[in-house]
Amino acid sequence: MAKKQFKAESKRLLDLMINSIYTHKEIFLREIISNASDACDKLCYQALTDDSVGMKRKDFKIDLTVDPENRLITVSDNGIGMDKEDLEKNLGVIASSGSYRFKQEVGDDAKDTDVIGQFGVGFYSAFMVSDHITVVTKKYGADTAYMWQSDGADGYTITECDKETVGTDIIMHVKPDTDDEKYSEFLESWRLQELVRKYSDYIRFPIRMEVSKTRKKEGCSEEQPEYETYREVETLNSMVPIWQRRKANVKPEEYNKFYRDKFHDYTDPQRVITVSAEGSVTYKALLFIPGATPYDYYTKEYEKGLQLYSNGVLIMDKCADLLPEHFRFVRGVVDSPDLSLNISRELLQHDRQLQVIASNLEKKIKNELVKMLKDDREAYETFWKNFGRQIKYGVTAGYGAKKDFLSDLLMFYSSTEKKLVTLEEYTSRMKEDQAYIYYAAGETLDKVDKLPQTELLKERGIEILYFTEDIDEFCAQIIRSQDEKELRSVLDQEIEEGAEKKAEEAADAHKAAFDFVKEALGDCVKEVKASSRLKSHPVCLTAGEGLSFEMEKYFHAVQPDSPIKADRILELNVEHPVFAALEAAVTEDPEKAKKYAQLLYAQALLIADLPLEDPSGYTDLVCELMK
Repeated sequence: MAKKQFKAESKRLLDLMINSIYTHKEIFLREIISNASDACDKLCYQALTDDSVGMKRKDFKIDLTVDPENRLITVSDNGIGMDKEDLEKNLGVIASSGSYRFKQEVGDDAKDTDVIGQFGVGFYSAFMVSDHITVVTKKYGADTAYMWQSDGADGYTITECDKETVGTDIIMHVKPDTDDEKYSEFLESWRLQELVRKYSDYIRFPIRMEVSKTRKKEGCSEEQPEYETYREVETLNSMVPIWQRRKANVKPEEYNKFYRDKFHDYTDPQRVITVSAEGSVTYKALLFIPGATPYDYYTKEYEKGLQLYSNGVLIMDKCADLLPEHFRFVRGVVDSPDLSLNISRELLQHDRQLQVIASNLEKKIKNELVKMLKDDREAYETFWKNFGRQIKYGVTAGYGAKKDFLSDLLMFYSSTEKKLVTLEEYTSRMKEDQAYIYYAAGETLDKVDKLPQTELLKERGIEILYFTEDIDEFCAQIIRSQDEKELRSVLDQEIEEGAEKKAEEAADAHKAAFDFVKEALGDCVKEVKASSRLKSHPVCLTAGEGLSFEMEKYFHAVQPDSPIKADRILELNVEHPVFAALEAAVTEDPEKAKKYAQLLYAQALLIADLPLEDPSGYTDLVCELMK
């Protein structure tokens, strides 16, 4: 019996396929089972036009057996089988695929056949865990069976053999363990069951295996029960994925159970999104919006992505390219027969099909969130509590590339409504003469509500949005306007047209006092000016255009040594009794006036929630002025 050499290339090529193309050795079982599924599909397709086949789809099966003692794993199918010529074409030529040729030959008539393997290298993945492979096969309609054997790149032999039934047996002799690799794990029954459920759960034919089970012995007492172990053939795969069933035929609790089991979550999903698309790209998707924020969501360890299937075979556990960053919280699966996979089936070609699916899913998720906002406000507010920050990040990412797409999903707390509102809702309630959408930023809602700069607007019944997250002001700067109304900070910008001119007139009337305070504080402040936004408070601190105090705090939190610092503009309320006392002291007791200026500046820092450079000096100053 002469050994034949592989017709395509050398040991180096086979080594490349075994050691480089596949990154996980456990993939071998997925590939061998997928080939068995293809063989069943081919004969099933032939049975549609050939009554002599005598088999229906329900008759096809894939059997998995393991023999730990002899280190053997066998995958058997009752599919189309192979003759000698098929063995030469499919297993004698690396990267030749009978499945691919079959799909080309039948063309559009094979729409209902899930032919998976199209690259001809999946079979060779078995050499990652095997040092010898035997293929025993008999083709439908043939009288002779053949045995193909190989130890790897050294070549193969083909001989006639005995096999009564049509189909193929792939017998893999598992390599001995080494210091680096424990191949024996694949001889464990539980491990093989785990791999089937992970990668091949939705193969359309039953994958059967004899497994050990435990039951109570008959006739034993309830007080002292005895148990026995027995063997039973069990179907390991569920075959029909839940996303292939019509939504009307799936109960909500079935979706919830699938989500909890599949994604290891203890809570039910808040929303289920089903997609069935046909056209330039055919695919089905089952997406979930989680009901709670994952504990590691805002950490580096969290990985976004959807599970990607091709004809029910898991290709990638987390395909990040299917989800935009602003929807990274979504979990789910996508199944498409149209994907252009590379030869290992582990990686995806970044082609148009993938882009089309990703774009369609993004729109679908956005539409579902908009619908939730309109139809179920309470549910949307729960969603916003869980993932609103992610939407804000999406608005600011890429220099605002997605701001128009996402802005109608944004929500902020309202000073008048005392709840979260959208920008559209805010503008719908604006007063006729109101020129801006006003917002104020701070650490908490309570602190923002007590800011002196908000007092006048609230007295006039003008709504203010409260920003309490570090991303909020960045968001406002990117959005800039809503319904042609500019977003304006009540803390750092003039709150109405003409206010600056009024402030300048007030400053001119008390020029000596303002000049004195600026000189007393020196470089601590960029400017001292009369305030047009204060009512009952004597002082506040603003940052002017550009960088706000909240942004400054954010940068310092990220990088404590950051030199980034907002301008400090001290605003004084010229109508407050404290200013009158300050102005009198400038003339009567300049030394005391200097201390008043320092005190007012320290109070402005505290109101703005900015650190005092010398807290001890501040308390000494207060005590001294109290004497």
